[in-house]
Amino acid sequence: MSHSLSFLSSTVYALTESLTVSNDASQPFINISFFQPQSFLMTGIPGLEAAHGWISIPFSSMYTVALTGNCLILLAVKRTHSLHQPMYYFLSTLALSDVGLSLSTLPSTLAVLWFNYHVISFHTCLIQMFFLHSFSVVESSVLLAMSFDHFVAISNPLRYASILINNVIIRIGAVIVARATLSLFPVPFLLKRLNNCPGKILLSHSFCYHADVMKLACADITVNILYGLYVVLSTVGIDSLLIVMSYSLILHTVMGLASPRERVHALNTCVSHILAVLVFYIPVIGVSMIHRFGRHLPHIVHALVAYVYLVVPPVLNPIIYSVKSKPIRGAMFRVLRGKDQS
Repeated sequence: MSHSLSFLSSTVYALTESLTVSNDASQPFINISFFQPQSFLMTGIPGLEAAHGWISIPFSSMYTVALTGNCLILLAVKRTHSLHQPMYYFLSTLALSDVGLSLSTLPSTLAVLWFNYHVISFHTCLIQMFFLHSFSVVESSVLLAMSFDHFVAISNPLRYASILINNVIIRIGAVIVARATLSLFPVPFLLKRLNNCPGKILLSHSFCYHADVMKLACADITVNILYGLYVVLSTVGIDSLLIVMSYSLILHTVMGLASPRERVHALNTCVSHILAVLVFYIPVIGVSMIHRFGRHLPHIVHALVAYVYLVVPPVLNPIIYSVKSKPIRGAMFRVLRGKDQS
């Protein structure tokens, strides 16, 4: 642990000195009032630096499960004609967003845990942050679209196929991608305009998170805070409220069914989605609460909550749907066995 801490501190000092010397050499008579670091330093699990090699084993396993499981869902839906339905198209989009979310953090996280490599360039950090938050918004939007799909299927089953036609699904997908892109596009530019302190380049995680990068600035970050709050409320906040409203309407419709067996069957079709919603939104709420009100908590708590938010949903979603959905489970097994799909 002491070796890792000394490595970090020496690297911080070296980067700071090199940046200062290069600036002084190129502009010896100019008082530099704006500073932008060439690189940031990432951290792994605070206090457990000596055990990063062992910690990398469960992280590698979870990334492997997440990528394998979600790719299996994508292949299963693509190759199985009976799964070419709106519900499974939305599930494929959810799996694709989970793959993107995993790939956004995998290189930097494993670089820290496997190779003790902590440096990430400023622009690479902004790119990673953009994709990380964009895929989170996409996942939230897909979960909302899936709740709408369940509502239509339960409340108006006879018109389900005529309402959710392929063109409608394509438009929904385009709106989801455009919403995430347009919402997060200004964020890197809002960070680039900030003046940074030469000595503040140490991140709290092994990836670039907006709230983490923003706090390294030695300038007024009010605009960044307000825009970040706007993005959260206009995406995840609205999505969660609309999902609750959708399930309120679904519950009202189900309670109107005459047969208890029909009620149980209708609610059972929603179990997988409800679990996926909980798996995604509980960590999101946890991360938001920690960053807003948990500054006094140990750094390891911040790190663990962030990793749960980023790693656990992509791992659990394919498990949930493969266990609860017989068609998906059967199609995934057929993909693994290499059999022809039907």
